[in-house]
Amino acid sequence: MINSDQLSENQSLILTMHKVLPHEGNLVTNPGFVKVSMNLSLLDPKLIVLVGALVLIIAVVVWLYARKRKSTTANLRQKFGPEYERAVLTHGSERKAEAKLADREKRVEKLNIRDLDSTERESFSKRWEAVQSRFVDSPKGAVAEADDLVSSVMKARGYPLSDFDQRADDISVDHPRVMENYRSAHEIALRVGKEQASTEELRTAMIHYRGLFEELVHVPVAVERKEVA
Repeated sequence: MINSDQLSENQSLILTMHKVLPHEGNLVTNPGFVKVSMNLSLLDPKLIVLVGALVLIIAVVVWLYARKRKSTTANLRQKFGPEYERAVLTHGSERKAEAKLADREKRVEKLNIRDLDSTERESFSKRWEAVQSRFVDSPKGAVAEADDLVSSVMKARGYPLSDFDQRADDISVDHPRVMENYRSAHEIALRVGKEQASTEELRTAMIHYRGLFEELVHVPVAVERKEVA
């Protein structure tokens, strides 16, 4: 049971709360007050300026990134030519392909690639003439020798003779436009031992090998990098 004193105290407490809540308890008795306050805050000129600045900064960053990506794509496409398209097909997207091509460039930059001196150039050129002259009598043997000779030139210039795919990737940095032919010639050379290459294919392989051989032997590194830049 509630006695008269307790009832009186409760009534006094209720009256006190009613006096306080309209002024200090708006968050409880008037939820709309919160919404109005937030709207007023959002209309603060300083806040509007800050938000506008952030949006502008984000837009500029996105634009710069897109511009850099477009420039990178154009440069790599121009430099690597068919190798760029091949990388896209191999890796499934332009972004992945460009990352792999950039890795190739970084790897080759760390290699000690050098020009051949005049004595080396003359020696290799004579060896090529000998290999080429044997093609009439022994097409298969000539193609196999041409493959070995090209590898010897690569080694002399400082390219590591690892597995063929890595070797081709390294060479593609300075000789991208002959790499598809080099891969084709190498594939034909592998088929020679299996008796699966025709005479016409062997002749094509020799032409491809000669193209890469001439670049490796006669074109200085400085010229190579300038032409493909």
